[in-house]
Amino acid sequence: MSASATHRGWRGVVAAFGTPSALTLFLFGFGCGLPFLLVGYTLSIWLRDSGWDLGPIGLVSYITFFYVFKFLWAPLLDTRRAPVFGVLGRRRGWLAVSQIFLLLGLAAMGLVGPGVSVPLFLCMVALTALAGASQDIMVDAYRIEIAPLEAQGALAATYILGYRIGLICGGSLALYLAEFGGWGTAYLVMAALVLPPLLATLLSREPVAPARTGAERPSFGEAYVQPVLAFFRHKGVWFGLALLAFVGLFKLPDQMLGVIAGPFYRDSGFSKSEIGTVSGLYGVWIGIAGAFLGGIAVAAWGMRLPLVLAAFGVALSNLLFILMALYPGELWTFVLTISGDNIAQGFAGTVLVAFMSSLVDRSYTATQYALLSSLANLPGKLIGGVSGYMAGSWGYSGFFVFSTLSIVPTLLVLAWLWPRISGAGTSAERS
Repeated sequence: MSASATHRGWRGVVAAFGTPSALTLFLFGFGCGLPFLLVGYTLSIWLRDSGWDLGPIGLVSYITFFYVFKFLWAPLLDTRRAPVFGVLGRRRGWLAVSQIFLLLGLAAMGLVGPGVSVPLFLCMVALTALAGASQDIMVDAYRIEIAPLEAQGALAATYILGYRIGLICGGSLALYLAEFGGWGTAYLVMAALVLPPLLATLLSREPVAPARTGAERPSFGEAYVQPVLAFFRHKGVWFGLALLAFVGLFKLPDQMLGVIAGPFYRDSGFSKSEIGTVSGLYGVWIGIAGAFLGGIAVAAWGMRLPLVLAAFGVALSNLLFILMALYPGELWTFVLTISGDNIAQGFAGTVLVAFMSSLVDRSYTATQYALLSSLANLPGKLIGGVSGYMAGSWGYSGFFVFSTLSIVPTLLVLAWLWPRISGAGTSAERS
């Protein structure tokens, strides 16, 4: 039986869970998902409860641009070992450093709070976002290097399972704790939850270092230039640019809602515990189901059809928010909206991770994947920062219509890419 045949359909999902690295990937996914909402969605609710307006809340979201621009320091992490912790290996060393700073940043946010010192609090948010983004860089590289290309669709689902549970903790659990114990307590507990991923880093095995061309320790310039040149040498200029544009536009409708969603739920009349139950606890499990559907779709159909389904799903699910706006405070609209939105996000997330993994040269894993994942968040983050002003001017319904229509450029680029995308990923031929 061929290697690719062992990673088809349900067999591929079972094989992913059966690999020795599956639990490690689950815990790493948990560690990556945990801080994401704590410096975004959950933080926006905290700031709203503290009396902040939508506009400033949207501007604070620009701190999470560390997740968008992580490709700027990814080459340094990709080519150099971490001080002191470098004995763990190139991947695990930086993982340990980022997780330690993530723990400290979350704890400091809980101790300081926006009511004590806004500048100091925002610095702690920035530290947390920087540590979380650095952790993402190393986990992405670890995941790609620890498993063959044929397993990436299934292992993406395994990773996203942990990621989504991390979102439950950073969203639903944090909101419950804030409701009954205060925001400071909530963030201190979140800091403690970084310990399991840190332990996984210390106990896991280091991936085999891929062969590199050029110097073992390239200069700063070479560390930045070589991965980009290698990408365009392999893909060709126009094909490569189209791939980057597609990745950058793919999540635009979803990313635009990131800052607005939390305040929208609160303005619709739902309590923090209700938001935590429906959006966090229930919604994340629906997202996990969508993630596994995405993994199976990639294994069964290849890459092209799942990309189309994911793009339409992410866009059209935004229309459900209009229904919720028309019936504020109605639980059934909240549940329906969260169901459609999260299953679309979960499906699209797995498909995009598998697609980006197929584009990466394993000689430059961390750098190239960081560039792709950064692009996947850049356009939405740029618009998301001013989304509060847009929603305030147009109303929530007008904003949701705009976010749905933002998928049109993605579909146009996909139409151009369609004949050039093979079943497993992208064409190896230059175009």
